[in-house]
Parts: sequence; C-alpha cells; structure tokens
Amino acid sequence: METPGSQTSLHRANLERVVRAVRMAGSLTQAEIARSTGLSAATVSNIVRELKDGGTVEVTPTSAGGRRARSVSLSGDAGIVIGVDFGHTHLRVAVGNLAHQVLAEESEPLDVDASSAEGFDRAEVLVKRLIEATGIGPDKVIGVGLGVPGPIDVESGTLGSTSILPGWTGINPSEELSGRLGVPVYVDNDANLGALGELVWGSGRGVKDLAYIKVASGVGAGLVIDGTIYRGPGGTAGEIGHITLDESGPVCRCGNRGCLETFTAARYVLPLLQPSHGPGLTMERVVQLAREGDPGCRRVIGDVGRHIGSGVANLCNLLNPSRVVLGGSLAEAGELVLGPIRDSVSRYAIPSAARQLSVLPGALGGRAEVLGALALVLSEMGDSTLLESTLPAATPAFT
Repeated sequence: METPGSQTSLHRANLERVVRAVRMAGSLTQAEIARSTGLSAATVSNIVRELKDGGTVEVTPTSAGGRRARSVSLSGDAGIVIGVDFGHTHLRVAVGNLAHQVLAEESEPLDVDASSAEGFDRAEVLVKRLIEATGIGPDKVIGVGLGVPGPIDVESGTLGSTSILPGWTGINPSEELSGRLGVPVYVDNDANLGALGELVWGSGRGVKDLAYIKVASGVGAGLVIDGTIYRGPGGTAGEIGHITLDESGPVCRCGNRGCLETFTAARYVLPLLQPSHGPGLTMERVVQLAREGDPGCRRVIGDVGRHIGSGVANLCNLLNPSRVVLGGSLAEAGELVLGPIRDSVSRYAIPSAARQLSVLPGALGGRAEVLGALALVLSEMGDSTLLESTLPAATPAFT
C-alpha cells in the first residue's frame, strides 16, 4: 500500500510524469524530458532505464544540437489507440500506437444523415478490420477517440439539438460505440479534433494558443488555450458559425438571421453558383475551378474568405490567439481564401492582435479530425493505466 508523500508514491508520481511527457510529445530526448518535467537529469535517466526494462518505453540513438542523444518514445507494445471520424459524407478510421505512428487508416463514403445505427455498425466493422490488419491483438487497445460534426453536451454526453445531424440528436456516441467495442470511447466535435490534430501533427505545432476553423456543411472553431482544448462549461465553445453578421440576413438553422454560417457554409454558398455552373457542384469542385481561374468561383471563394475573416477578427479581439488554421476542403484554395481572411482581420481586429496573428492552411487536409481523435485518446488516457499495461495482458477487450 502506498502512503501519500512516501518514497514509493513519489517514485510512482515521477514515473507518471515522465510517461505523460513522452505520451503527449510522441518522442523526447532525455534532456527534453528533464526540462519539461523539472526532474533532474539523473532522475530522468534512472526512470527511463526502469521504464525501458519494463517494456513501457523504447530508447533509440539520435542527435540534438549536433550532439549524440537518446530519444525516448512509448513502446510499440505498450498499446494502440483508435481514431474514428464521422464526417457529413464520410467515415474515416485510423489506428495508431503510443509513439504517434499511424499504423493503419481507411476512409469510406457514408451518409451519416441516414441512420445513426448504420453509422455505428459501419464504424464497428471498420475498426475491427483495421486492428486485424495491424496484426496487434485487440487486448492492446487502450481507447477510442470519436469525432462527430456537432456539439457534445458536457453533462449528458449527447449530441446537441443544433447538430447538423438531426437524426442523431440525443444520441450518446460514447455509449453507443463503447458498448460495441468494450473499450473507453472519448468523444468531441470535429472542429475540436481538427484543432488537436493540427496542434500535434500539423500547422499548429509549436504554439499554445490557436483557433482551427472548419468550413463544411456547418462552420465551427476548435479553440486551443495554453495548449489545451477549450470547450466551455456546456461544450459549445467555438460555435463561430453563429456569430451574427447581418440581422436581416438569411434565416440560419439555429433560428437566428445572418449567422456567419449562412454566408460561408456549403449549403448556402453552392446555390449561388448553380445558375452558371449547373447542379451537382461541390465545394471541392468550386475550389478546383477557382484555382484554375474561374471568375465566378474565385469571387465566391473570396467572399467566403472575407466573411470568415470577420469571424476570426472577433476571435482575435476576444482571445488573441497567435495562430488561426483553416481546415477542410476550403483550405485547398490557398491564398484565394487566406488573403481575404487576412484583409478582414486587418480591418476589423484590434491592430495589436492582428499583428500577432498568423493565418495558415491546415497541413493535414481531411485527416486532421481522425488524427485529432488519436490525439484525444493520448491526452485523456491515464498514465497509471499505461504503466499497468506492461503487466500480463487481461482478457481481450473485444473480439
């Protein structure tokens, strides 16, 4: 039995501190571990040796600043995590290890409006298929991160009524998928997961304060404050799509008029081009045509950028992030959309906030949300559980 304040409990706390630092970074040198944890170099060296002997971490030669060093990462045998992303028209699943390596990934079309039961059925099949493809036993699954395109009620864990998935309102996604797979499932909305993905793997690396803007069937923002996703007490922080731009504008699905979403989301933008470009147009096709020089598509993309910039300016004035990352297919338009965003920020944001802000396209494309789902598990899983994972395996989590 460990007594609080005893040498045993202090040693356990230091073990967890080192594991947490490596888990969140993917890999660190021992010197970097010492700096991030505040532990002495000798203590870190002893702990790394113990974790290596126990099979929790792997140590490989590397270099840092021109000098030889040792890189520490979590062992490939320590466990795997699963990411599941329900988009409006797709399902994407990824399997990764604790060293931030993606082992398997697959995407397939899915109309999530059709049926939540069908969506979870498809997700269950795809998860199990990818785990089997990795050759790693299901008992090694530590948890699943799940992304959905709508706000999650923090208290109940259910999808809110403002979701763009009307047939899923009131569904508890965590319970649904956890009941099928028999492992912990952590759920968040797609914008928050996109922010996590870009923060860990993409255009958000190296900063602690950013906003990830995703424009698709709806418009949302994932907010990172001091390195942590900010969700708000009710889980609805970042609903930038419902900032009012024009009180006499179109009626939004939320019931208000002139929301940012009504000027930027695909369902409102695409009809503007149908008279000249015909039906069946997608945002991906609009972006492609704009890049090829189509004047109508360029105008629409520019207008969307200016409207998004107005919303970003509000974020700058309130939160003063150092970076804004634009995700989704719209980011493929590059400067055609980023330039107008910057113009609006320069016009409407407080000058000091605008000067400190960089606006970048996402580096991960359509993978941002599923990689963010992997990062969600890595951030939520307990270090005690990870240390226990080096003990003899228990009964498989699911078959």
